[in-house]
Amino acid sequence: MNYRVVIYMLGWLLDFEGIFLMLPCLVGAIYREEDAVFFAVSALICLVTGFIITRFKPQNKSMYAREGFIIVALSWFLLSIFGALPFVMSGAIPSYVDALFETASGFTTTGATILGDVESLSKCINFWRTFTHWIGGMGVLVFMMAVVPLADGRNMYLMKAESPGPTVGKLVPRIKSTAKILYGMYLVLSVVEFLFLLAGRMSVYDALTTTFGTAGTGGFGIYNDSLAGFSPYIQIVVTVFMIAFGVNFTFYYLLILGKRWKEAFQMSEVRAYLGVILVAVAFITINIRGMFGSVGEALRHAAFQVGSIITTTGFSTVDFDQWPEFSKTILLLLMFIGACAGSTGGGMKVSRMIIWAKTFFKELKIMIHPRNVYKISVDGRKVEHEVVRSVNVFLVAYLIVFAVSVLLISLDGFDFVTNFSAVAATINNIGPGLKDVGPMANFSLFAPASKLVLIFDMIAGRLELFPILLLFSPSTWKK
Repeated sequence: MNYRVVIYMLGWLLDFEGIFLMLPCLVGAIYREEDAVFFAVSALICLVTGFIITRFKPQNKSMYAREGFIIVALSWFLLSIFGALPFVMSGAIPSYVDALFETASGFTTTGATILGDVESLSKCINFWRTFTHWIGGMGVLVFMMAVVPLADGRNMYLMKAESPGPTVGKLVPRIKSTAKILYGMYLVLSVVEFLFLLAGRMSVYDALTTTFGTAGTGGFGIYNDSLAGFSPYIQIVVTVFMIAFGVNFTFYYLLILGKRWKEAFQMSEVRAYLGVILVAVAFITINIRGMFGSVGEALRHAAFQVGSIITTTGFSTVDFDQWPEFSKTILLLLMFIGACAGSTGGGMKVSRMIIWAKTFFKELKIMIHPRNVYKISVDGRKVEHEVVRSVNVFLVAYLIVFAVSVLLISLDGFDFVTNFSAVAATINNIGPGLKDVGPMANFSLFAPASKLVLIFDMIAGRLELFPILLLFSPSTWKK
């Protein structure tokens, strides 16, 4: 283990977080809010600490898989620990555990909140809540790779650990160029949504914060009713962009290349993702038709909630916990499916679902014809055994973490649906759950110990479990 390079990278991370904290400080200055001071102090703490750490450059900058996973895992805890400071200093969230929960929920793009009245918060506090979504959506380390020279060319280990999905590859030969392309597309999509929201007569502040929550598929709202109070046009725009940010960004890269449109539209993951959305919207629209004045209104709300849940955004326009059990069951299933690999969405990912389905049918064929050789392929390319194995191991790890988490938070004495959906909402980075943690409720009811469990779930879910689980392996820390 190269401890020096790990500490050095964490120093860079704090420098960047200090810079990010200056933006809500600027917002506070514009609106003449006293809370701006606390962001300035927090930024100074991050910048000074990061500056001191990065002065001690390691002579050996070699970074391998172990260092990459550890850097990523510790980075997300560190981001949350320092990012919670403004909440506590300002008194917006006096309890540090609650502030840590809110911050971790923001950076992991979960959107679960402990706050019951977000409208009472200052604009700079709400700006920071939503901006953490945008930072965490594509990954702060990916951003760092795009703008600064870090290790010795092995930055791919960082991207593999931070990017969601069973596999991640380079769009172009150089990893730094790949990071720039990803953030370039992310920024362009964000700007386009922002402009569409402005066209719907949203204020600049509301359009920015809504864009941050949509782009990062996070879902922190700045109003107590989330997006229910906005016009149908705004809700439709957000629906479209939630779904768009849940698409594998490789799809957009192939479209940009121009001559590879056919290849882009033949991506089985994207087609499956859009197919699941269409089927879910159709079934839910039929099921909730009687609860709304017209088919169009039912369709709009169904599409919004399906897009919000499958992309793990977590915005809401209605209290879907009041919908029929059939519709709620579909939404619960969508929580586990999640968005595409290589997107800003969470969940298990559509690509894993495809591999599991193909593995299942392969095993059925082998039982009937044991001497035949069958290969799993996706988009005409063979899926290597290593990928299949990692996907299957992920499922085992996921089920273990999920079961243990439900067991631990059940000590608070809440009903099974509340506990189950709370873990599902956090480990899949969704936001709202059902019953006592539904879209019109929050997570403040849990005890501090349970909140720490859910914080762990949010970060573990965002990083696809393994980087976090490696922290508990003694062999990880051996030199």
